[in-house]
Amino acid sequence: MAGAADDSSDIEKLYEFGERLNEAKDKSQNKSDYEGIIAAANGSVKAKQLAAQMIPKFFKFFPELSDRALDRQMDLCVDEDIAVRVQTIRGLPLFCKDTPEHLEKIVDVLAQLLIAGENKERDAVHKALMSLLRQDVKTSLTALFKHLGSTEDRNSEDGSAWESIRDKVLYFIRDKVFPLKEELLKPKDEMERHITNLVKQNLHDVTGAEFILFMDFLKSLSLFGQNAPVERVQELVEIIEGQTDLDAQFDVSDVDHILRFISCLEMALPFFKRGASSNKFVSYLAKQIIPVFDKIPEERKLDLLKNLADCSLYAKPQDSRLLLPSVVQLLKIYMVRRKIEEINFTCIECLLYALHHLASKTPNVTNSLCGYKIVTGQPSDRLGEDFSEQYKDFTERLSIIEDLAKAMNKKLTQGMAEHNKAMTAAKTEEEKEAVKKQKQNATAGQRTCNNILAMAQPLHSKAPSFIGDQKISLSWKEVTKVAVPSASATATTTTGKKRAANPANGSGTNATKKGRGGVQNQLVNRAFEGLSGATTGGRGRGGWRGRGRGRGRGRF
Repeated sequence: MAGAADDSSDIEKLYEFGERLNEAKDKSQNKSDYEGIIAAANGSVKAKQLAAQMIPKFFKFFPELSDRALDRQMDLCVDEDIAVRVQTIRGLPLFCKDTPEHLEKIVDVLAQLLIAGENKERDAVHKALMSLLRQDVKTSLTALFKHLGSTEDRNSEDGSAWESIRDKVLYFIRDKVFPLKEELLKPKDEMERHITNLVKQNLHDVTGAEFILFMDFLKSLSLFGQNAPVERVQELVEIIEGQTDLDAQFDVSDVDHILRFISCLEMALPFFKRGASSNKFVSYLAKQIIPVFDKIPEERKLDLLKNLADCSLYAKPQDSRLLLPSVVQLLKIYMVRRKIEEINFTCIECLLYALHHLASKTPNVTNSLCGYKIVTGQPSDRLGEDFSEQYKDFTERLSIIEDLAKAMNKKLTQGMAEHNKAMTAAKTEEEKEAVKKQKQNATAGQRTCNNILAMAQPLHSKAPSFIGDQKISLSWKEVTKVAVPSASATATTTTGKKRAANPANGSGTNATKKGRGGVQNQLVNRAFEGLSGATTGGRGRGGWRGRGRGRGRGRF
């Protein structure tokens, strides 16, 4: 009974304090009433709840008591009673309504409260943060992003707690802020630039999945939209370059770095298409990766060559000149001088594709590499030198590969009849699926062989016309017919003549390619499946999760 009476007395006093403050014209003269409210926050559950409402309500009138008031409100945020915590959290945004100088501190506190286990409490935190974001999005975002940096320098014995807070803040930004960017990021230009800078400042300590999350968000901003100037597109490429560690010496034993290079290069391809420079990636390929290509794990070689083929499509002339010697060197390794059973046709397809696209931009470089006699009028034509041995060696290799491709194509075509019989005989869905997979592999193999034949044929000429358009559709990409070819899609050779579609390629008319995952990069989705609370990877948080593409080597 005594406890109930005390409780009732505390509540009554709080109402008296509040009533006097409400009636006072100059509330600053009622300092003792506000001090009484702060002191009452040590009382019963009901007293704490009422105090949690009243402390922020009259906060602006007593700046000299601001530290005491805030400290007491913070204490109530971690009270044992959930009703007190929820009431306190709901009142936090009121501190900033008339005293915005406290907003950053309040956002920081709310960010730490995101780890709340109770749904009701967590919802209160979300609503409080959204209220502050709508009041001052710039300051609020700055405070939130501070939690996304490295947790190693936090003054806390419990590093896992800071790591948990970091993840919860990231999820909040992903789920609550990013979807409302049109509403929150105003004025648009200023705030899109601000959040871009915040993202860039916090990319040094992210997982692969987190990096993809941020890049997808940046791509969604008007700042980097389809009408953005090339320098802004280049900014995105520079962000990707930083994540790829292109300034670091390539360590062939570092599987993590290989995976990041493959994934990041593929991520950058759409931006190369929009005019951004691929120079740093091309230079790294030529100077760091290709010289040690034989030491790279077999399961990653084909991935790298597929990226090389894609990259060659958008390489600038100066980058093509840098990369061509390395491509020809690799091509000679894969194009054996004797007919053997084990050969990787898809690797050859990649390299021939890269050769054509790079050489179409700087054709005379191939004079010394392959023994051609292409005249551009430049000293680099080197027409006075004898490269006949290079021509003889290169074309002989081409002929052997063509014979092997024709033989393989015939073998695959004959095998189709066996696959059709097996499909008819299949009884279970599993058996049918297995046969279907075999037929798909055979079809892809045929496309690979046809592509090799289509790209090898013009290379026998002393002055070949390199295929610099997109008539060749790489075997691992889906092909869709274009209803009305545009002028830019019209095939032209380096000699300026139109080149007819080669039926051996199976494309017939102009074709467009879907990337290895269309608009959304499937490689990245497979390698980094969503965000989770755990952190993995070879470099701690900076490591990249996933298995890469997992294509394996095989014949194709």
